[in-house]
Amino acid sequence: MAPSHILTAFDEELKYLQRRISEMGGLAEEMVSESVEALVNTDSALAQKVISDDLVLDEAEREIGDKAVVIIARRQPVASDLREIMGAIRIAADLERVGDMAKNTAKRVISVQGTGVPRKLAHGIEHLSELALLQLKEVLDAYNSRQADKANSIRERDEEIDAIYTSLFRELLTYMMEDPRNITTCTHLLFCAKNIERIGDHATNIAEMIYYIATGAQPQGERPKDDNTAAVGSSDT
Repeated sequence: MAPSHILTAFDEELKYLQRRISEMGGLAEEMVSESVEALVNTDSALAQKVISDDLVLDEAEREIGDKAVVIIARRQPVASDLREIMGAIRIAADLERVGDMAKNTAKRVISVQGTGVPRKLAHGIEHLSELALLQLKEVLDAYNSRQADKANSIRERDEEIDAIYTSLFRELLTYMMEDPRNITTCTHLLFCAKNIERIGDHATNIAEMIYYIATGAQPQGERPKDDNTAAVGSSDT
Protein backbone atom coordinates (compact mmCIF):
# COMPACT_ATOMS: atom_id res chain seq x y z
CA MET A 1 0.00 0.00 0.00
CA ALA A 2 1.01 3.65 -0.41
CA PRO A 3 3.03 5.14 2.48
CA SER A 4 1.34 7.56 4.89
CA HIS A 5 2.25 11.25 4.90
CA ILE A 6 2.66 14.01 7.45
CA LEU A 7 -0.25 15.80 5.80
CA THR A 8 -3.36 13.72 6.47
CA ALA A 9 -5.17 15.61 3.73
CA PHE A 10 -2.68 14.27 1.17
CA ASP A 11 -3.37 10.71 2.31
CA GLU A 12 -7.09 11.34 1.98
CA GLU A 13 -6.66 12.68 -1.55
CA LEU A 14 -4.72 9.58 -2.60
CA LYS A 15 -7.30 7.32 -0.95
CA TYR A 16 -10.02 9.18 -2.83
CA LEU A 17 -8.36 8.35 -6.16
CA GLN A 18 -8.00 4.70 -5.12
CA ARG A 19 -11.64 4.52 -4.05
CA ARG A 20 -12.89 6.05 -7.30
CA ILE A 21 -10.76 3.61 -9.32
CA SER A 22 -12.32 0.73 -7.38
CA GLU A 23 -15.81 2.13 -8.06
CA MET A 24 -15.03 2.50 -11.75
CA GLY A 25 -13.73 -1.07 -11.83
CA GLY A 26 -16.88 -2.42 -10.23
CA LEU A 27 -19.09 -0.61 -12.73
CA ALA A 28 -16.92 -1.71 -15.66
CA GLU A 29 -17.18 -5.36 -14.55
CA GLU A 30 -20.96 -5.03 -14.28
CA MET A 31 -21.23 -3.47 -17.73
CA VAL A 32 -19.19 -6.24 -19.36
CA SER A 33 -21.25 -8.96 -17.70
CA GLU A 34 -24.56 -7.30 -18.55
CA SER A 35 -23.58 -6.56 -22.15
CA VAL A 36 -22.86 -10.24 -22.81
CA GLU A 37 -26.04 -11.28 -21.01
CA ALA A 38 -28.01 -8.80 -23.12
CA LEU A 39 -26.38 -10.14 -26.28
CA VAL A 40 -26.99 -13.85 -25.75
CA ASN A 41 -30.56 -13.23 -24.55
CA THR A 42 -31.26 -10.40 -27.05
CA ASP A 43 -32.38 -8.25 -24.12
CA SER A 44 -32.68 -4.71 -25.50
CA ALA A 45 -33.66 -3.18 -22.13
CA LEU A 46 -30.52 -4.51 -20.46
CA ALA A 47 -28.46 -3.38 -23.44
CA GLN A 48 -29.83 0.14 -23.04
CA LYS A 49 -28.85 0.11 -19.35
CA VAL A 50 -25.26 -0.73 -20.32
CA ILE A 51 -25.23 2.11 -22.85
CA SER A 52 -26.52 4.54 -20.22
CA ASP A 53 -24.00 3.33 -17.61
CA ASP A 54 -21.18 4.24 -19.99
CA LEU A 55 -21.96 7.92 -19.37
CA VAL A 56 -21.39 7.35 -15.64
CA LEU A 57 -18.05 5.69 -16.33
CA ASP A 58 -17.00 8.53 -18.63
CA GLU A 59 -17.80 11.10 -15.96
CA ALA A 60 -15.84 9.13 -13.34
CA GLU A 61 -12.75 9.15 -15.58
CA ARG A 62 -13.00 12.91 -16.05
CA GLU A 63 -13.42 13.39 -12.31
CA ILE A 64 -10.33 11.32 -11.53
CA GLY A 65 -8.30 13.21 -14.11
CA ASP A 66 -9.38 16.59 -12.76
CA LYS A 67 -8.70 15.56 -9.16
CA ALA A 68 -5.27 14.19 -10.07
CA VAL A 69 -4.28 17.47 -11.74
CA VAL A 70 -5.30 19.42 -8.63
CA ILE A 71 -3.32 17.07 -6.37
CA ILE A 72 -0.20 17.39 -8.51
CA ALA A 73 -0.46 21.19 -8.56
CA ARG A 74 -1.08 21.42 -4.81
CA ARG A 75 1.27 18.74 -3.45
CA GLN A 76 4.01 18.54 -6.11
CA PRO A 77 4.44 14.79 -5.47
CA VAL A 78 7.56 12.82 -6.38
CA ALA A 79 8.64 9.17 -6.59
CA SER A 80 5.99 6.66 -5.47
CA ASP A 81 3.37 9.35 -4.82
CA LEU A 82 3.65 10.66 -8.36
CA ARG A 83 3.46 7.10 -9.71
CA GLU A 84 0.28 6.57 -7.69
CA ILE A 85 -1.37 9.64 -9.16
CA MET A 86 -0.25 9.11 -12.75
CA GLY A 87 -1.19 5.44 -12.42
CA ALA A 88 -4.71 6.41 -11.36
CA ILE A 89 -5.06 8.55 -14.49
CA ARG A 90 -3.86 5.73 -16.75
CA ILE A 91 -5.95 3.03 -15.06
CA ALA A 92 -9.08 5.21 -15.20
CA ALA A 93 -8.52 5.62 -18.94
CA ASP A 94 -8.27 1.86 -19.42
CA LEU A 95 -11.42 1.26 -17.37
CA GLU A 96 -13.24 3.88 -19.44
CA ARG A 97 -12.22 1.95 -22.56
CA VAL A 98 -13.48 -1.29 -21.00
CA GLY A 99 -16.82 0.48 -20.62
CA ASP A 100 -16.68 1.50 -24.29
CA MET A 101 -16.14 -2.13 -25.30
CA ALA A 102 -19.16 -3.19 -23.22
CA LYS A 103 -21.26 -0.39 -24.70
CA ASN A 104 -20.26 -1.37 -28.23
CA THR A 105 -21.29 -4.97 -27.53
CA ALA A 106 -24.61 -3.80 -26.11
CA LYS A 107 -25.28 -1.77 -29.26
CA ARG A 108 -25.09 -4.99 -31.30
CA VAL A 109 -28.09 -6.46 -29.45
CA ILE A 110 -30.63 -4.70 -31.67
CA SER A 111 -28.82 -5.95 -34.77
CA VAL A 112 -29.12 -9.64 -33.77
CA GLN A 113 -32.68 -9.49 -32.42
CA GLY A 114 -34.17 -10.77 -35.65
CA THR A 115 -32.10 -13.95 -35.77
CA GLY A 116 -30.97 -14.43 -32.17
CA VAL A 117 -27.62 -15.92 -31.18
CA PRO A 118 -27.13 -19.69 -31.75
CA ARG A 119 -26.61 -21.46 -28.43
CA LYS A 120 -23.22 -22.88 -29.41
CA LEU A 121 -21.90 -19.48 -30.41
CA ALA A 122 -23.43 -17.89 -27.32
CA HIS A 123 -21.51 -20.38 -25.21
CA GLY A 124 -18.26 -19.34 -26.89
CA ILE A 125 -18.96 -15.65 -26.29
CA GLU A 126 -19.85 -16.35 -22.66
CA HIS A 127 -16.68 -18.37 -22.10
CA LEU A 128 -14.52 -15.62 -23.57
CA SER A 129 -16.24 -13.01 -21.39
CA GLU A 130 -15.79 -15.14 -18.26
CA LEU A 131 -12.02 -15.20 -18.85
CA ALA A 132 -11.91 -11.46 -19.50
CA LEU A 133 -14.00 -10.73 -16.40
CA LEU A 134 -11.80 -12.96 -14.25
CA GLN A 135 -8.73 -11.13 -15.50
CA LEU A 136 -10.38 -7.77 -14.83
CA LYS A 137 -11.42 -8.78 -11.30
CA GLU A 138 -7.98 -10.11 -10.45
CA VAL A 139 -6.22 -7.01 -11.73
CA LEU A 140 -8.50 -4.77 -9.66
CA ASP A 141 -7.69 -6.90 -6.61
CA ALA A 142 -3.99 -6.48 -7.43
CA TYR A 143 -4.49 -2.71 -7.62
CA ASN A 144 -6.07 -2.62 -4.16
CA SER A 145 -3.25 -4.69 -2.66
CA ARG A 146 -0.42 -3.25 -4.83
CA GLN A 147 0.90 -6.77 -5.47
CA ALA A 148 3.51 -6.48 -8.21
CA ASP A 149 3.97 -10.26 -8.53
CA LYS A 150 0.24 -10.81 -8.97
CA ALA A 151 0.03 -8.04 -11.54
CA ASN A 152 2.89 -9.56 -13.52
CA SER A 153 1.25 -12.99 -13.38
CA ILE A 154 -1.97 -11.54 -14.81
CA ARG A 155 0.04 -9.87 -17.60
CA GLU A 156 1.63 -13.19 -18.54
CA ARG A 157 -1.78 -14.89 -18.86
CA ASP A 158 -3.09 -12.51 -21.52
CA GLU A 159 -2.44 -15.11 -24.22
CA GLU A 160 -5.17 -17.37 -22.74
CA ILE A 161 -7.86 -14.92 -23.85
CA ASP A 162 -6.15 -14.48 -27.23
CA ALA A 163 -6.23 -18.25 -27.81
CA ILE A 164 -9.94 -18.54 -26.98
CA TYR A 165 -10.67 -15.54 -29.20
CA THR A 166 -8.81 -17.14 -32.12
CA SER A 167 -10.80 -20.37 -31.65
CA LEU A 168 -14.09 -18.47 -31.58
CA PHE A 169 -13.04 -16.47 -34.64
CA ARG A 170 -12.50 -19.72 -36.56
CA GLU A 171 -15.86 -21.07 -35.44
CA LEU A 172 -17.71 -17.95 -36.54
CA LEU A 173 -16.03 -18.08 -39.95
CA THR A 174 -17.09 -21.71 -40.30
CA TYR A 175 -20.72 -20.81 -39.59
CA MET A 176 -20.59 -18.11 -42.26
CA MET A 177 -19.09 -20.43 -44.87
CA GLU A 178 -21.61 -23.19 -44.15
CA ASP A 179 -24.65 -20.96 -44.62
CA PRO A 180 -24.56 -17.42 -46.08
CA ARG A 181 -27.69 -16.61 -44.03
CA ASN A 182 -25.45 -16.64 -40.95
CA ILE A 183 -23.12 -13.94 -42.27
CA THR A 184 -24.90 -10.90 -40.78
CA THR A 185 -25.32 -12.37 -37.31
CA CYS A 186 -21.82 -13.85 -37.22
CA THR A 187 -20.29 -10.57 -38.36
CA HIS A 188 -21.88 -8.81 -35.40
CA LEU A 189 -20.65 -11.57 -33.11
CA LEU A 190 -17.13 -11.21 -34.50
CA PHE A 191 -17.14 -7.56 -33.48
CA CYS A 192 -18.48 -8.51 -30.03
CA ALA A 193 -15.78 -11.16 -29.58
CA LYS A 194 -13.13 -8.61 -30.54
CA ASN A 195 -14.58 -6.17 -28.01
CA ILE A 196 -14.22 -8.79 -25.28
CA GLU A 197 -10.68 -9.68 -26.35
CA ARG A 198 -9.79 -6.00 -26.13
CA ILE A 199 -11.12 -5.92 -22.57
CA GLY A 200 -8.44 -8.48 -21.76
CA ASP A 201 -5.85 -6.19 -23.33
CA HIS A 202 -6.98 -3.27 -21.17
CA ALA A 203 -6.82 -5.48 -18.06
CA THR A 204 -3.24 -6.31 -19.04
CA ASN A 205 -2.47 -2.60 -19.46
CA ILE A 206 -3.72 -2.06 -15.91
CA ALA A 207 -1.56 -4.95 -14.66
CA GLU A 208 1.52 -3.33 -16.21
CA MET A 209 0.67 -0.01 -14.59
CA ILE A 210 0.21 -1.65 -11.18
CA TYR A 211 3.63 -3.26 -11.53
CA TYR A 212 5.10 0.16 -12.31
CA ILE A 213 3.31 1.83 -9.38
CA ALA A 214 4.58 -0.82 -6.98
CA THR A 215 8.15 -1.15 -8.23
CA GLY A 216 9.01 1.94 -10.25
CA ALA A 217 10.08 -0.33 -13.13
CA GLN A 218 8.41 -1.71 -16.24
CA PRO A 219 7.67 -5.45 -16.51
CA GLN A 220 10.44 -7.41 -18.22
CA GLY A 221 9.96 -8.94 -21.66
CA GLU A 222 7.33 -8.51 -24.33
CA ARG A 223 3.70 -9.06 -23.51
CA PRO A 224 2.66 -12.66 -24.39
CA LYS A 225 0.25 -12.79 -27.35
CA ASP A 226 -1.59 -15.68 -28.96
CA ASP A 227 -3.96 -13.93 -31.38
CA ASN A 228 -3.56 -15.87 -34.63
CA THR A 229 -6.66 -14.59 -36.41
CA ALA A 230 -4.54 -12.97 -39.13
CA ALA A 231 -3.45 -16.45 -40.21
CA VAL A 232 -6.93 -17.98 -40.24
CA GLY A 233 -7.83 -19.08 -43.75
CA SER A 234 -4.30 -18.79 -45.13
CA SER A 235 -2.90 -21.66 -47.16
CA ASP A 236 -0.36 -22.63 -44.49
CA THR A 237 -2.83 -23.09 -41.60
